[in-house]
Amino acid sequence: MADQLLRATALGGKVRAIAVRTKELVEELRQRHHCMPTATAALGRTATAGAMMGMMQKGEEKLTIQVKGDGPLGQIVVDANAHGDVRGYVEHPETDLPLNAIGKLDVAGAVGEGYLYVIKDLGLKEPYRGSVPIISGELAEDFTYYFAKSEQTPSAVALGVLVDRDLSVKAAGGFIIQLLPGLSDEEITQIEQKISQLPPITALLDSGSSLEQILESAVGEIRSLEKSPIQFQCKCSRDRVEQTLISLGVDELEAILREDSKAEVVCHFCNEAYGFSDEELRQLIQQLHQK
Repeated sequence: MADQLLRATALGGKVRAIAVRTKELVEELRQRHHCMPTATAALGRTATAGAMMGMMQKGEEKLTIQVKGDGPLGQIVVDANAHGDVRGYVEHPETDLPLNAIGKLDVAGAVGEGYLYVIKDLGLKEPYRGSVPIISGELAEDFTYYFAKSEQTPSAVALGVLVDRDLSVKAAGGFIIQLLPGLSDEEITQIEQKISQLPPITALLDSGSSLEQILESAVGEIRSLEKSPIQFQCKCSRDRVEQTLISLGVDELEAILREDSKAEVVCHFCNEAYGFSDEELRQLIQQLHQK
């Protein structure tokens, strides 16, 4: 099944719900960055959260998530927008820890302690920046904490990545349930009980549950609003890389020419390599001299 996101409401619009399937996205990230299982799970969970939070934006708004912990993974960065485009990377994709005490991938140990940052580009002069301490490192709890503290919206976040024996992604996805004003204490208690009794999100997805079924298990009857595709999409291009090289200036480009006689620039987000030959570097230098 293709990656997809479902938006819905429940309880007469007093609950906002999003669920997403991200198996193909996370597998693409795993392959591009040559991730080991623990890194796949951490990057995949962050990208899944990014996919949902990106679709909460409007128009051309976009957001960046940074997970900066002191664990062996280093930094995790994910970009997403309202069109379902997601890209991301982890600083140390080779990270793989022994299973934790309950036999699961030790994402918390790999992330460590630090901060979760969410930067939203809303088309204003200054982007919105929110940050919270990493409280668990498992990431779903950390995004739950972010919504409560930075956006003052009580939320339940589930994120999961199931890695197969051949290291490929078997299942990935998540949901965000947000409680809006007007809910009674009884309704809140019922939702909390339903969510607490749910199997892991990856178990639901791997067993073939639809996004509608997953949300209904969490909040009861839903009103489906829309479905949208989710996909890996990087904004890098040879033209952009060329402009980056030009921005280095004549002295820096001449130094690269003397030392290496060529240049290779690798995009953090997609791992694409862009090579520039001796002759191409000379042409860039000539362009700068003519300005």
